Amino acid sequence: MLQAALRVPSLLLAIFVLMTGSGFLSTLITLRLQDQGTDAMVIAGVTAAYFAGLTLGAVRIPRLINRVGHIRGFAAFASLYSATALAYALVPGPLPWIGLRLIDGICVAAIFICLESWLNERAEARSRGTTLAAYMMALYLGQALGQQFLRLAPEAPALPFLLASVPISLAVIPIALTRMSGPVIAEQLPIRIGRLYAASPLGFVGAVASGVMLGAVYGLGAVYARRLGLSVADTATFMSVLIVGGVALQWPLGWLSDRFERRRIVVATIAGCVIVTGLLSALGPGWPLFVAAALFGGLGFALYPLSVAHTNDHLAPAERVAAAGGLVLIYSLGAATGPLIAGAAMGLIGPRGLFLAVCACAGAALVFALWRQIARPPVPADLQQPWRVLPRTTPVAATLEDRPEPDAPAPKGDPA
Repeated sequence: MLQAALRVPSLLLAIFVLMTGSGFLSTLITLRLQDQGTDAMVIAGVTAAYFAGLTLGAVRIPRLINRVGHIRGFAAFASLYSATALAYALVPGPLPWIGLRLIDGICVAAIFICLESWLNERAEARSRGTTLAAYMMALYLGQALGQQFLRLAPEAPALPFLLASVPISLAVIPIALTRMSGPVIAEQLPIRIGRLYAASPLGFVGAVASGVMLGAVYGLGAVYARRLGLSVADTATFMSVLIVGGVALQWPLGWLSDRFERRRIVVATIAGCVIVTGLLSALGPGWPLFVAAALFGGLGFALYPLSVAHTNDHLAPAERVAAAGGLVLIYSLGAATGPLIAGAAMGLIGPRGLFLAVCACAGAALVFALWRQIARPPVPADLQQPWRVLPRTTPVAATLEDRPEPDAPAPKGDPA
């Protein structure tokens, strides 16, 4: 991984620094709304606007980046993102913040597209997997570190937004000074939603469920922690361990899915989400809460790449990149819906409604997954595709996968 990282140090440094500010800003906004006594459903709407912007930007921005170039595009959208971070301190929430979060989502989508298309162009064929792993480590560790900024200057209302703006602005420096030329972003081959579901109903539902669960917890996890009675410092730790847990468990679960029937690993992962979210809905403040948060992060983060791998088991090699891009968009739509569902539950039940709603989502996915075990036979072991770590960012990330072997056989039999 180190050798792969040394090929693109400026890109990895940029995403790490930027996500430090971005991860902090996302949690800060929900906590500030919580401290203002904002209704959970309104907070959910602010969060959903970000994921809606992320989805919209992923679809609409690539042509603009191709037109103006990667360096200009990155600098423009990072600057706009930094400006909106400052605007939260000037514009009273919560309703104007919905528009600001929509802009934030579009900006982050553009930034991801710039970096991921650059990584795709720079990564060698034999090192794509390790390059992608290094990218994800930089992204998630930046997010986890950013949560700790919540501990700084709680008594100064505007200062935290200034702190969030600083790393977002600094992320422009390694990109502006790079000697790399920007690649052309390839047109993403479309794949119909119906085709995705027909290829693998379980993979499709797993991607949607992952989006709903993680969108809800990313958006409202800090609100849940504060309403449960955690201090700001403990809330920062809660969000950090959730993200770090997501990084830690993806590879072990992926390794297992390559060695056993993948559907069983998907079912076990969803079942684990049901159990852990049930615990999180019942636990109070204390170390077991943080352990459960880390476990949920690990299981919830792993469900998406497992769903993509399972879908790939049922597709011809030529379809896999387009399918992975389609699943990113499906995940994003789920992530935009999740906070609204969880926000309604929190409004009715209280803070525990967040994980009760997530538990209900995981439970429904588990019932569906068990039914698919009965409805269709498993994919033969020799046709099962290797699991690959995947970010849930934009369709451009799908091109960072290791290229399939040209003589890889197309799958046969009924979809699972």
